[in-house]
Amino acid sequence: MIDLVRPGVLEVGFAALMGALIGSFLNVCILRWGAEPKESIVTPGSHCPGCGRGLSWYENVPILSWLLLRARCRGCGKPISIMYPAIELATAAIWGYMAWRHGLSIEALRAAVLGTLLLGIAMTDARQYIIPDEFTWGGLVIGLAFSLAGGLPGLGAAVLGSAVGFGLLWLVGTVGTWVFKEDAMGGGDIKMMAMVGAFLGWQGVLLTIFLGALAGSLVFVPLLLAGHKKLVPFGIFLSIGAAIAYVSGPAIISWYGQYLTGA
Repeated sequence: MIDLVRPGVLEVGFAALMGALIGSFLNVCILRWGAEPKESIVTPGSHCPGCGRGLSWYENVPILSWLLLRARCRGCGKPISIMYPAIELATAAIWGYMAWRHGLSIEALRAAVLGTLLLGIAMTDARQYIIPDEFTWGGLVIGLAFSLAGGLPGLGAAVLGSAVGFGLLWLVGTVGTWVFKEDAMGGGDIKMMAMVGAFLGWQGVLLTIFLGALAGSLVFVPLLLAGHKKLVPFGIFLSIGAAIAYVSGPAIISWYGQYLTGA
């Protein structure tokens, strides 16, 4: 991938600013798509969840408004969760990093969108034990659209990755349900891996599942041994695995290939 513009302070800063704005919208998606019942992200407008008062534009400035308001609603004085600026900062970091890594390019945009989707999935699954279809099916369509930049070979690789991601998790869930006599894999996780496959291809899918299972085991097994039986949302660990697979996947796969061949 050839960068359109060499990454500099202005380019990275611009990307980070865009990321913060998108992170503000991502907060809305996480809260409303994860609600029961699901809420529209269009109406009503941004408002305080405590008193319902509509927010002015200057109360919606990413990160800055939270600081100036001292983390409290200007109307009722109720605390404003730190989740809001944290998501905005995280999304700004994702977009800034991808601009620094790839310059102002299609690849930087593709990677930033993937990171944003993974963050939204992880947070929604952590809060509500749900992965909204808007993130998974919507992300699948976006991933396939980005693959068109690589022509028919790119689209073919994305379709194959989606099929492998969906099919593999579906097979694991089906076998696990048969063995344990209860649902072993959530439908959201299966659809999520179809989306991941569209971005990372079949090799990225395999690495994502391996890394996600490894991270999940490192957290879940100690909790289980300590007597905690509460389910740990697998979407969080799949998101971590997919992020690592994107950033370091080629290097990991190359190292593993050399390890197997003894080269």
